[in-house]
Amino acid sequence: MKNKKCLSLFNKSMLIMVSIAILSSFTYSKDIQQKIKLEDQMEIMNEYNGENIIEEKNSIEDIHQFTYEPLPDFIKQKIQGISWKENPFVSLDDLAYVKICYVGFDDQDHQGELIVHKKVAKEVVEIFEELYKAKFPIEKIKLIDKYGASDELSMQDNNTSAFCFREVTGSSKNLSKHSYGIAIDINPIQNPYIKGKKISPLQGKQYINRLNMQKGMIFKNDVCYNAFKSRGWTWGGDWKSLKDYQHFEKNISLK
Repeated sequence: MKNKKCLSLFNKSMLIMVSIAILSSFTYSKDIQQKIKLEDQMEIMNEYNGENIIEEKNSIEDIHQFTYEPLPDFIKQKIQGISWKENPFVSLDDLAYVKICYVGFDDQDHQGELIVHKKVAKEVVEIFEELYKAKFPIEKIKLIDKYGASDELSMQDNNTSAFCFREVTGSSKNLSKHSYGIAIDINPIQNPYIKGKKISPLQGKQYINRLNMQKGMIFKNDVCYNAFKSRGWTWGGDWKSLKDYQHFEKNISLK
């Protein structure tokens, strides 16, 4: 009887020990799994953060580019039939794609793009780099193709632009300097085109008084004026028959 009690007690002890071992094994296994899962999550997060840092770094580097190059294929495809049309005067190979950084009306840095004649591309980059360093405010710089090559829509959106194959404003016979990529319009609303009673864009009416200096306006001998004039460009604000305060152009040999 005594031996049976001892055996029963032994069996119970063994059962308890086995249960503890199984439970410990399960807990250990669960801890390992949680550790592995945590390590995996940390690795994923590190990779994610690393990618974000790289992307953010690249983004910052991209924003601060001041470059020019022959028109890339994707730009050629974007502008054909819109701002550029088949013509005997200017070919796609005559043009250059410019990427520049500028200070917006929000006082933040932004990336802009222009298309200009390849012969003025280098100095256009230099001009806008000069404007950027001086923190001259420009609201936006987009290709006019985003507006269907409509000069009116581009101006109404206060967009700074360059190349667009079109006639001179108010004429159906003469090609604009913009057609050759040797003219640039800057902040059209703050620097409107004025001829008699015609004001373009209409939002520019509040900026007719050139003595009332406001953000984005161009004045004779200011940083924007000097950046262009020192490189041989003409300012529409100096014209006598009309005023085109947004407009800078340059005469070059197109041969």
